[in-house]
Amino acid sequence: KETETQLKHFYKLQFTKQTLLIPAMSDNNLPPPENQIPALNFDGLEVFSALGRGSKGVVFLVRSDNVSGKWLALKVILKESIEKNKNKRVSFEQGVLSRFDHPLFPRLHGVLSTDKVVGYAIDYCPGRDLNTLRKKQSDAMFSDEIIRFYAAELIIALEYLHNQGIVYRDLKPDNVMIQENGHLMLVDFDLSTNLAPRTPQSSPATARHSTGTNKERFFPFSVFCNSGISPDDSVSTVAESAGEKLNSFVGTEEYVAPEVIIGSGHDFAVDWWSLGVVLYEMLYGTTPFRGSNRKETFLKILTEPPCLVGETTPLRDLLKKLLEKDPSRRINVDGIKGHGFFSGLEWDLVVKVSRPPYIPAPENYESSKIDVEKFVHEIFAKLDHNGDNNHSNLKGKDQINNNTSVDNGSFFVF
Repeated sequence: KETETQLKHFYKLQFTKQTLLIPAMSDNNLPPPENQIPALNFDGLEVFSALGRGSKGVVFLVRSDNVSGKWLALKVILKESIEKNKNKRVSFEQGVLSRFDHPLFPRLHGVLSTDKVVGYAIDYCPGRDLNTLRKKQSDAMFSDEIIRFYAAELIIALEYLHNQGIVYRDLKPDNVMIQENGHLMLVDFDLSTNLAPRTPQSSPATARHSTGTNKERFFPFSVFCNSGISPDDSVSTVAESAGEKLNSFVGTEEYVAPEVIIGSGHDFAVDWWSLGVVLYEMLYGTTPFRGSNRKETFLKILTEPPCLVGETTPLRDLLKKLLEKDPSRRINVDGIKGHGFFSGLEWDLVVKVSRPPYIPAPENYESSKIDVEKFVHEIFAKLDHNGDNNHSNLKGKDQINNNTSVDNGSFFVF
């Protein structure tokens, strides 16, 4: 009953429709002046296919005369669908993309604007997403060694974001793309936001738990008792931000952290929880807290421990510490990088590995005569009519490379 009381405010929200409460943008969140970002137009774009869609946009495979014939992913959004807050998110995402200078992040190659649509172009990843690759593996699962490589790249990517003061807030396999060289690329930043950059404090997080009152700041202590998890079993960590937290509800339900559901405020720690869910899915082929509906999923996230079937291994120990329900006790980046699962790993060399687990095979593309504006309008007019607003792959699985299994012996194992 105590747990349900804490959740009561959340149950009033629509479980069939995601609620986003976006903090106001500050001046340092704004994108650079438009004259610093190349302008694109349809006359200079060659459109090849539609790759997929999101809640309000469609992604196309294109090539631009302005970008030396490079393959690009062009995200196009209907102007009529952009509400005031959503427009801020589009500007924020473009601003974030324009700041990136890292091999695990896309580069913003140009922006597009017409009377009907807005869009922006980033690097195209021919290996598609991590979820697609996982499903092509035997039993839809990866080995520990392959998880180790991909986990290391995700940690490096999240650390880069956090050091810039960006909380990602939507880590899931669908947002982890595989580049032409086999390395990962993190995409889709429309749910990201800014906090003060990560600055470790001098005292450990456990010092803040000397009283029962502090323990209950997160959510009732009974949640730990009911789940069989004791605060004493969790890892001691260092606080990652200077007390700054957000109260927005954002994320994808199976990957969202407990503190986001509770509404107690969240910070960089939400990304480490989501990493734990992603790694669990890579190991077991399913997410750890999936329920029959959204309400049941959230209850499991709050009250049930992850089911870590199998012998005790460094990976399972890491998962336990990432999926710690109390964010102040959850393992942080320093603890993660120093964990036994990554023993002997040369972190500075990870993104320089020449033979990642999977390198996409070259593809041949044929140009299509797609009216992008009409295509996007028709897609979302149909979705609005049917009430379907879920993400979908427009190309079909037959378009994915068939040769996507991973061989443990075919790449450099750390």
